[in-house]
Amino acid sequence: MMWDHVIKGGVIVTPDESVKGNIYIQNGKIAAISACELPGEAAMITDASGKYVLPGFIDTHVHSRDGQKGLPEKEDFFHSSMAAACGGVTTICEMPNCYPPVYNVDRLHELVDCIEPKAHVDFGVWGLCLGDLNSRDIEPMAAAGVIGFKFFWGYAIHSKTYQLIYNYRRDMQDVIPPLENGDVFRIFRDVAKTGRVMAVHAENFDLIRVLTEEVLASPDRNYAAMLRSRPAVSETTVISTAIDLAREAGAHLHILHVAAGADVEVIRRAQRDGQRVTAETCPHYLALTDRDAERVQAVMKTYPIIRTAADQEQIWDGLRDGTIGSVCSDHAPHLASEKAKGLWDAPAGISGVETSSLILLDAVNKGRLTLHDVARVFSENPAKMIGVYPRKGSLRVGADADIVVVDMDKSGVFHQSQMHSVVKMSPYDGITFQGKVVRTILRGRTIAADSEIVGRPSGAFIRPDDRL
Repeated sequence: MMWDHVIKGGVIVTPDESVKGNIYIQNGKIAAISACELPGEAAMITDASGKYVLPGFIDTHVHSRDGQKGLPEKEDFFHSSMAAACGGVTTICEMPNCYPPVYNVDRLHELVDCIEPKAHVDFGVWGLCLGDLNSRDIEPMAAAGVIGFKFFWGYAIHSKTYQLIYNYRRDMQDVIPPLENGDVFRIFRDVAKTGRVMAVHAENFDLIRVLTEEVLASPDRNYAAMLRSRPAVSETTVISTAIDLAREAGAHLHILHVAAGADVEVIRRAQRDGQRVTAETCPHYLALTDRDAERVQAVMKTYPIIRTAADQEQIWDGLRDGTIGSVCSDHAPHLASEKAKGLWDAPAGISGVETSSLILLDAVNKGRLTLHDVARVFSENPAKMIGVYPRKGSLRVGADADIVVVDMDKSGVFHQSQMHSVVKMSPYDGITFQGKVVRTILRGRTIAADSEIVGRPSGAFIRPDDRL
């Protein structure tokens, strides 16, 4: 027997167990897993002695700023997927508010054709929900392979370009106001028919608008003032409504980027009632609090905003008990010149696809998670949520050989200058982390080693339900 690749001597970690053994790869798939050495030669051997071997990480929430028009000065898929690979991510899911947005089958195909030649990792694509503007396109997009649908609650829509408007004013021209709840329910009902997941950005922009006007009428412009303009209730009101609408529509609801501690209990109650509600959080909500604003200012500005240490503790609790099932980066780069405008004028977004694994592995070393938890929230659960498990997110015979090798003893200072994204800017610059991905393997082939890319782009578009 000639094996294509053998990973030898590592501790193989799944959500349920750890066992020392070898993984044998043939034709891009896991062909065998054995505690003892199997006969045969190997075209490639990776010595994982003293290290841990996990399923490839899956980042379900990435904004690569790409498309037929794109914003290459901020990011493109070549760089975002390269950064992903260096951070141990073997599959990323591209959000639909790209350029142009993915609101029908033609736009989906355009995006895939644009980014697949640049892809260092495999990728899925979300579809965008715009109400009546594309209600007839929901089922065709599902058939064409989107991994799910996203609705930006409370955002307006440009009637000609279908771009989202983040700060709607009534005097805007060619703009469709934010949708009312009846229209939102129809979206949920349309998505439920496809069997795909319905993901929502949950912020109450009517409430935020009123409170922001009050804050801006005062002299306060610090982070505490920003917290007052976007309190936890601006998230929980939308999450509660989304849960009610999803229950009635029969939709699988997914709450994006949980940031407020109060969100966790709202989601937990729905899950206890037997409703199919899943949720994600992001590493910046686990690693940063409002107290970091003085240090990094607008570099840490993101929506929903990063909150207090008390919120953070509740999110950690929700992650450990399974209420929050997955972690993703919400990678959303902006120019340094834009972030330099300050808290109130800078755009929201953090570059995080490369650093997520650093934060999670460091948390393991600090006793906040286990490696089993990491395999659960950053591999298995994301794969299940987007419908590609067990082909992705698992270490089992027949699965894609998407694998990360982790050195939990490796410690070092993170320097943003070494990032692989176009814009090299991070709120973690200068911070020491312990635990690091040292090798990333996609379908049996090493694509990154020791934070450097190996070889040319070889990623491919993946569809839900394309299982073993």
